[in-house]
Amino acid sequence: MPELKLPRLPDRSPVKITIMAPPDLARALTQYAEAYRAVYGKEEPVAELIPYMLDSFLKSDRSYLKVAPTAAG
Repeated sequence: MPELKLPRLPDRSPVKITIMAPPDLARALTQYAEAYRAVYGKEEPVAELIPYMLDSFLKSDRSYLKVAPTAAG
């Protein structure tokens, strides 16, 4: 079979992770969700924002990317 320009899509099955957040972090996450709504005009639950926040953090951590270059991308 010929190769396509688009490679096979990676596994996109979500994995549920449960965390306990200290009260200060929980408040900050709620405030971030409020800021998101103010900027973009669309309300998103904190639980929906967290995966994108973590992904953004990992992709911007240069030290991490040096030791695990394929983990965040």
